[in-house]
Amino acid sequence: MSKEKSEAKLLQEKLCVNKKNGLLRASDEVINDCNAYCEDYKSFLDAAKTEREAVEYTVAAAEKKGFVPFKQGMELKSGDKVYTVNREKAVILAVIGEKPVEEGVHIAAAHIDSPRLDLKQNPLYEDNDTAFFKTHYYGGIKKYQWTTVPLSLHGVVVKADGSKVKICVGEDENDPVFCVTDLLPHLASDQMKRSSSELIKGEELNILIGSRPYRDDEISDKVKLNIMAILNEKYGITEEDFLSAELEAVPAFKAKDIGFDRSMVGSYGHDDRVCAYTALSAVLECEKPAKTAVVILTDKEETGSDGNTGLRSAYLKYFIADLAECFGTEGRKVLSKSECLSADVNAAFDPTFPDVCERRNTAYINKGVCVTKYTGARGKSGTSDASAEFMGRVRALLDKNEVIWQTGELGKVDAGGGGTVAAYIANLDVDTIDVGVPVLSMHAPYEIVAKLDVYMAYKAFAAFLSE
Repeated sequence: MSKEKSEAKLLQEKLCVNKKNGLLRASDEVINDCNAYCEDYKSFLDAAKTEREAVEYTVAAAEKKGFVPFKQGMELKSGDKVYTVNREKAVILAVIGEKPVEEGVHIAAAHIDSPRLDLKQNPLYEDNDTAFFKTHYYGGIKKYQWTTVPLSLHGVVVKADGSKVKICVGEDENDPVFCVTDLLPHLASDQMKRSSSELIKGEELNILIGSRPYRDDEISDKVKLNIMAILNEKYGITEEDFLSAELEAVPAFKAKDIGFDRSMVGSYGHDDRVCAYTALSAVLECEKPAKTAVVILTDKEETGSDGNTGLRSAYLKYFIADLAECFGTEGRKVLSKSECLSADVNAAFDPTFPDVCERRNTAYINKGVCVTKYTGARGKSGTSDASAEFMGRVRALLDKNEVIWQTGELGKVDAGGGGTVAAYIANLDVDTIDVGVPVLSMHAPYEIVAKLDVYMAYKAFAAFLSE
């Protein structure tokens, strides 16, 4: 016999926030859906470790779903699906809605770049019969975390004749991998006296790539020559071709389940490919939304969104203007009535390091997708602070669609903080709010998310884009 709830319990359920673990609120069927969804997500993580690879994956998946390249002035009708690629490192997808575009569009914006080690323009050198690549770290990292980690190399080399060579080494089981070395503890007493930010210095992030010399006693730098001979034989490149290359060293780990209960996913690049994938899969399943659905997967967020593939540039604004023109209206009129979910992650509460978070206003794993009204640092510097009206609309949308969700800030007020692309879209006169997945060990070579939170992010974007 079920026990009747007390008057106080009923009143609490009516008036207070439900803080129960999402896995206790979700049905067995929903939990099974979370698990199944994340199997495909893990495949995406392994296939798209760089922004270029994420764009290639997106275009291939979109074309299978009937998306075609967008052309300025093309005739469009409800249900049509188009995409456009910006310099192979950012992509926009749109599904035309039933309502006129002058009533606004629904935008979900995620980024597909992640912290990594970029090769310098003159990277290859030999020192004491050992060959290395010099790197320049990209994005905010704890440099010491990137030593003694197996690395793979991804990117493109543009040769002197203009031809382009794609490189991906370290992902196949039979490939070699690379790594940054570190001192053994027995000899590291001076190193350990450094501050944690200087424990490994930027110029010490040198990637070990070989030690076998070219067999010729008449030359110097025999190991370097042997490496170049291998690269020339396989890719047809010379050392000068590094000057026009974009090569990125990323962890060679595969995405794996975490925990005896398999409730989490560990991988490189959850920030922000977890939101990129959930937004992408939502728009791929979108058929005839009420308002036109737009998903933008952008580059350069980890370094401030500058450059022509970052969201401080005008390419999103230009796309909306061109889309509006297809319907005989102006881009600014469309943008002023548009809404955006800035799809980016937030920091999950880590019980091992509780002091940096304010427990009432932080995100937790397994409590659903996180809605972040504002980001920024300290005095909300560099943020878009969503209006109460838009926050109320998003809240109602999520509840209506049975999305398990929570709110959170990026740490205590004076602890530091951070920003997303939200401000740059809001600056276009678009109602914008951050919605994303809580992440443990953010910006580390191996980050962790909860499967329930990933699936709820997908449900949130699907509900928003289908409206």
